[in-house]
Amino acid sequence: MEKELSENQKLWNEWTGINSRSSLYGLDTFKKGANKLDAVIRTEVGEVKGKRLLHLQCHFGMDSLSWARLGADVTGVDFSPKAVELAQSLSSELKIPARFICCNIYDLPTLLDEQFDIVFASYGVLTWLPDLPAWMKIAAGYVKPGGFLYLSDGHPFTWIFDDDSKEMKLRYPYFQTGATSWQEQGSYADRSALLETTTCYQWQHTMGEIITEVCSSGLRLEFLHEFGHGYFQAYPTMQEGEDGFWHHPEGDSILPMVFSLKAWKE
Repeated sequence: MEKELSENQKLWNEWTGINSRSSLYGLDTFKKGANKLDAVIRTEVGEVKGKRLLHLQCHFGMDSLSWARLGADVTGVDFSPKAVELAQSLSSELKIPARFICCNIYDLPTLLDEQFDIVFASYGVLTWLPDLPAWMKIAAGYVKPGGFLYLSDGHPFTWIFDDDSKEMKLRYPYFQTGATSWQEQGSYADRSALLETTTCYQWQHTMGEIITEVCSSGLRLEFLHEFGHGYFQAYPTMQEGEDGFWHHPEGDSILPMVFSLKAWKE
């Protein structure tokens, strides 16, 4: 998987600059004190003050630093050097203490030997993972007894439809195995951006696989929630609401767009 992960790393290096300038991320507003975490995530994770939190695949750190603003002792991890460099810069500029580690998630145990009250990952996580069981084992290993893993991401059912069409047409198999190669145009945060790296690789993981791996990792599942709103404009007809989420014209009952889960270590 070295080729696939290397290409994806190049893409995320480019996306760091694009996304940090986009209205979707709202970096200027964040610098003025806004919290990047949405209401669902904040409610479901709960109080973090005084707790140690590990953020896996943290991109350039806005969510990580948002948790730190709420009082958590935060460590963020990402495989993009550009993203980690920006995260560290923001931490210094805004005087928000946080630690950031640049590392392929599968190599993290060689660099970090600690446990945390909360292991957190959200939005745009699982489709970039070639090995879900290994990721889940690593994530669960960082949860200390009495702590929990919280994961919120795009619902795997979402990825089977044609995201270039205004009609909900089936395009990709739900039970896809192996990597799918994509030709990217711009970023999910800015479709008009120009890229040097246009090829990326993603992997489909079904809901059954996700829940099975959570339970196999030794964690106790508290809940699995599904939502009809999206966290970005996944399809051309979706519109951003006042709540900050993206919605289908037909309403949020048409398709599961996001799921969240919380799982505890006894």
